[in-house]
Amino acid sequence: RICVITLAEAHPLLQSGKTIKNINYQISANCSRLQNKVSGKSKRTCLFIFQMQGAQFLTELAPLCRISSSDGEEYTIYSCIRGRLIEVNENILSNPALLQEKPSTEGYIAVVLPKFEESKSITQGLLTQKEYEEVLMKRRSSAS
Repeated sequence: RICVITLAEAHPLLQSGKTIKNINYQISANCSRLQNKVSGKSKRTCLFIFQMQGAQFLTELAPLCRISSSDGEEYTIYSCIRGRLIEVNENILSNPALLQEKPSTEGYIAVVLPKFEESKSITQGLLTQKEYEEVLMKRRSSAS
């Protein structure tokens, strides 16, 4: 039921061989994803249920971070999912190369917990790997 936010394999930072210069979780003057504090957890029937006190609520269009590359390009990474921000990956701050070297494991950006009632509709709205590859092929063919 949790969602791990990563860069898509088609993201320009993974395709173009760019060098990541900086990752910034400071979204605005008053909002830093690093200030997200999820307090406590309780155990019920072998499932861990997070008590969401202090967790930031995200909409689909909520920015998670901004990534700057050495060529001056800046990319805003959005949540793309409604839910509570459980964690941001602070390891990528000191080692930004993880985003490119291990984008789907150690180079994740954040972990989001959608509302239980919405998790099924969110899952049903996701693309399969095959559907995703078809979208990429269509993009490539329309770009050429």
